[in-house]
Amino acid sequence: MTHSTPTTPITVAKFGGSALGADGVLIPKIMDRLKQMLQAGSKVVAVFSAPLIEYDGKVSSMTDVAIKVGRNYAASNPVDIEVLREVYERIAARHVKDEAEKKEFLDQLDKFYRQVIISLKVAAENRRFVDVIRSRTLAYSGEVTMCYLMGYVMRAYGIKAAHVPIEHWPIITDDNFEAANFMAAESRQAAGHLIELIEKNDVVSMGGFIGKTADGLETTYERGGSDRTAADIAIILSSHKGYETRISFEKDSAVLSADPKIVKEGLDFVHYLSYNEARIAGMFGMKILDPIAIKEIDDNELDIPIAITDMGRPESVTIIKRSLPATDASSNPIKIVTGKKNCAIVRMEAISASHLIANLERDKQYHDFVKLSPYFRDDTEMTRLLFLDADYVRRHERHFRAYYPKAEVVYGRAVVTLIGDEMWRVPKIASTASSTVSEHDINILNLDAQEETSRILIVLEDKGTSVAEAVKAIHATRAGLMAGGNKGGSSSGAGGGGGAPKN
Repeated sequence: MTHSTPTTPITVAKFGGSALGADGVLIPKIMDRLKQMLQAGSKVVAVFSAPLIEYDGKVSSMTDVAIKVGRNYAASNPVDIEVLREVYERIAARHVKDEAEKKEFLDQLDKFYRQVIISLKVAAENRRFVDVIRSRTLAYSGEVTMCYLMGYVMRAYGIKAAHVPIEHWPIITDDNFEAANFMAAESRQAAGHLIELIEKNDVVSMGGFIGKTADGLETTYERGGSDRTAADIAIILSSHKGYETRISFEKDSAVLSADPKIVKEGLDFVHYLSYNEARIAGMFGMKILDPIAIKEIDDNELDIPIAITDMGRPESVTIIKRSLPATDASSNPIKIVTGKKNCAIVRMEAISASHLIANLERDKQYHDFVKLSPYFRDDTEMTRLLFLDADYVRRHERHFRAYYPKAEVVYGRAVVTLIGDEMWRVPKIASTASSTVSEHDINILNLDAQEETSRILIVLEDKGTSVAEAVKAIHATRAGLMAGGNKGGSSSGAGGGGGAPKN
């Protein structure tokens, strides 16, 4: 008779800046959530973003503030940097009551602050706020400091907790300092101290966004990187046979069928998303999670369940898995309607475009783009790449033209996207969506829809409220489209996207 080895449930819970609140005002709610997870029988690795602070009259993330400070120093315009430490002093004063613990943290804060000062001086001397200087400044004014502080805060709330020290950081990356790439094998080898902390504690505090190279230099992911950290910690722990790992992104809402800031009525709660649906939604404007976080789980051939949890109502959860349960078949196949502004389209000869795409993928530069349906010009096949960040295209136009000197770049574009793996069973969905947008006097520049991609793209001019109006109009038709889909369907309505482009 064989006995299976018991597994320890572990939740990798990510708390972003909005979950912390300005000056950490929502920390008591985070403590309540952590205790709920512990009561459910799970150990927790809590991944924290940098806090929000009030700066220049508005609430900003500490990361944005540190970047502004660093750029000012590089421009020989030194500004007040006390802001980079004061928020941590305020949070410690409010939540860490044990004087010995508080002094221990403040001593560590002093060490981190000195690192920030040294880095800013180097930025001023070199007149550049880039690479490891930038990463080091952001690390020690942001997530690393928050990681340490939350370890002390959790103990003050009666939780058996510890923080991961920077000397034993488990997230190992390459040396692309400002847009680092996760190295899974090396990170697993560096995770010994993390495992020890998990074994000895109920909750372990970890900072998001920050990595280290194999030789110990600080790096950062791109924005949204704390989501990636949560996914990467789960990837590391998944190799430990004694752990049953899941991820919970703690938000102010589970996933809805559209952005509630745009659509005010008729929103549906989305119970389940596939990895594919969640990744597409993240790419095209829904702030669910960084789509690269899912890509990294996918690339490591894992199926780690992800929950998008409403912190205020933890029973309200959207579950994201590689494949969905049969019970999801009854839901509206058009799960999400979303919009993305500030896009650009790059047109070039198809062979050159294939080399550009291969280069982006080889260097793991995951700047979101999609390949639209091709067209022909003078018997030459042309490719259109829709980039979802026009600022990235502006910075790299010269790089694109190195592959094809006659590359055409069109700015001022936006995209509205319908998302759902099962949309193929809704007849005439693409034509209905496009006609709905046209009825609102919004000019459609391109429609791109294929059954296999689980998304329908409608390219518009990025002008005024066109994106918001299109999202509202299409979302309002979801119920009617579903009613039509229940009559039986074919995938013919989801095809299309061919022909010469207007954009």
